Amino acid sequence: MKTEIERKLAADFESSYGKEPLLIARAPGRLEILGNHTDYNEGFVLSAAVEQSTFFAISPSKGDICRIFSSGWKDKPEEFSISTLEEKTPGDWKNYVKGVLCEIRRRGFQFGSFDAGVISDLPLSSGMSSSAALEISACLAFEKAFGLDFSPVERAKIGQASENKYIGVKTGLLDQFSSIFGKKDSLILCDFRENKVLRNVSIPQGYSIIVVNSMIKHDLVDSDYNTRRKSCERAAAEIAKFAKNVRTLRDVDSKFLEEFRGKLHIVDYRRARHIVEENERVLSAVSYLEKGDILSFGKLLFDSHESSRINFENSCPELDYLIEIAHSLPGCIGARLSGGGFGGISIHLVKDDEAGKYARRIQAAYLLKTGIKTDALLCRAGGGAECAEKK
Repeated sequence: MKTEIERKLAADFESSYGKEPLLIARAPGRLEILGNHTDYNEGFVLSAAVEQSTFFAISPSKGDICRIFSSGWKDKPEEFSISTLEEKTPGDWKNYVKGVLCEIRRRGFQFGSFDAGVISDLPLSSGMSSSAALEISACLAFEKAFGLDFSPVERAKIGQASENKYIGVKTGLLDQFSSIFGKKDSLILCDFRENKVLRNVSIPQGYSIIVVNSMIKHDLVDSDYNTRRKSCERAAAEIAKFAKNVRTLRDVDSKFLEEFRGKLHIVDYRRARHIVEENERVLSAVSYLEKGDILSFGKLLFDSHESSRINFENSCPELDYLIEIAHSLPGCIGARLSGGGFGGISIHLVKDDEAGKYARRIQAAYLLKTGIKTDALLCRAGGGAECAEKK
């Protein structure tokens, strides 16, 4: 049964093209619970797919021209040619779709032209990975529409390569993995050396995750994201000169890192410290959750944000203030920025019976301090990407 948002997309599709879509693919956004910037360091991440998603409707067409619209944003269909996919316009939202097509072609697969439409209830540029949700929903739609079949891991790599090569952001696989492998009411423990899901971890009963948006838009192309990655790689390479078993910061623990503190540039050391300790926090978090120690788990969230603020410097004053408020409000167990940082969202683990009051209080306090009206969204862990063909 179609949801209201799917019905709107189908109606907009028929209005634009005079026909129903062949199918609609859905891919959720994600919340990074712990494991900030650890994915491209071959580390561990604890994440969750959310119920908020991007939907991609498609119907194959004839000729060389592809048409696509975005309901509520770019309502009028825009066009691009299959023969000129490599041509891109900086800042054009269609680049994420064209990048996926380029990666499919690079793998030796063929596809035709199409009419398409997109709709989403994910906030853009907020840290819930609306870009990966678009990539994965598009890839899944192309697979079903043109008789292709990629493994879940390969589908994730296609989305990642679209961002790495076409968009120019050197992201890891976290966003795509979370969107594909999400499981209702569970967190996902991923190992990004092996590129696999190790297991699902149940979310404790009686607690909610509230996403509070700083309303500071972040654009990872223009941010220091790539600079942070290079700093991590330099630190690992320097340590590897003295320890041959070190390939990435995944291979370094806190005690070992301290032995090299004087050999690393101070900035590279601080970036490395964030990654090394974040990996340790992820594994500790799984242990605490399995024991039902929610208070210790919550403290890890606060510790992670402090490390982002001091060591990785991927926070911002607005995010810092949201976490400061979290420390002072009743019912909050832990909070931190989530995602790439430099703006975007914070996540707050709150007791269920305090959730509504907490959301109103943090919105009021944030408005009073910054003059910014923010969104506070209750998020639940949902299932992974899926596709529904027209019956």
